[in-house]
Amino acid sequence: MIKVENIIKKFGYTIAVDDISFEVNKGDILGFLGPNAAGKTTTMRVLTCFFPPNSGTATLSGYDIFKNSIEVRRIVGYLPESAPLYLDMNVVDYLKFIANIRGFKGSELNKRIKKMIDTCSLEKVVGKDIEELSKGYRQRVGLASAMIHDPNILILDEPTSGLDPNQIIEIRKLIKEIGKEKTIILSTHILPEVSATCSRVLIINEGRIVASGTPDELTKKAKGGENIYLGVKGPKDEIKSKIISMEHVTTVEEINHEDKIINFLVKCEAGSDLSENLFFLVRDNNWSLTKLHKEEANLEDVFLQLTTKES
Repeated sequence: MIKVENIIKKFGYTIAVDDISFEVNKGDILGFLGPNAAGKTTTMRVLTCFFPPNSGTATLSGYDIFKNSIEVRRIVGYLPESAPLYLDMNVVDYLKFIANIRGFKGSELNKRIKKMIDTCSLEKVVGKDIEELSKGYRQRVGLASAMIHDPNILILDEPTSGLDPNQIIEIRKLIKEIGKEKTIILSTHILPEVSATCSRVLIINEGRIVASGTPDELTKKAKGGENIYLGVKGPKDEIKSKIISMEHVTTVEEINHEDKIINFLVKCEAGSDLSENLFFLVRDNNWSLTKLHKEEANLEDVFLQLTTKES
């Protein structure tokens, strides 16, 4: 559906996007994750033909951004971070204006407006001027204008930026629902956004892609191994000796010892979940188990590892 090949974009001596390549399959919701100034918005503007790259190219549904830029704009719906709305227009007039630009007339125009009002849940505000709307409803109007021509591909730049928690939840639900029928690239630097919405993730830093995969795949790579916290009441030396002798255990550290309970940090090889084995070890030796907790990696771990420079 989308194929990006060796895109480079410079602004003077600054390299905003540095030789990136990736593909997005039909039906994917791709999270484009990175810190501010990482190159996310620049990449999106290249894909939407806002400006050309210095080198490399991209195709969207088979259309090349250089050779077929008009066709690309016809099949793509683009929502910038700040939706370009005319605040003095009411919602219906604005959507009618956008539909006219997209070439819709008569009954087809009215049909498209009605569908967008239903899809984006704008029924309560159809008669209001856009300047009267909350940020959440303005985002919905922007999303409706991006989708009014029924594009195959949606490119959304920070779609929940500036929204309150309730509005964020509503927009996320809407994007997931839309993603059942369309291919979506969703740019953000908000980590929960990706986990809650996206099926795949690209992490970009300083213009380069530094990781790619599903959220689960990336979190599994976040740590070099598994960490399990274990609280046991029993003979400390014997417990430690039997744990360290287990297969796939690398180290056992005593964290603290209080009220006859010893708390251990058990470090294991990556991919070896020993939680069940540790439970049976404690049971079979008639010790008392007070804690058994595996430390889960998350996207925050991945993000920090890949985008934070060591001093």
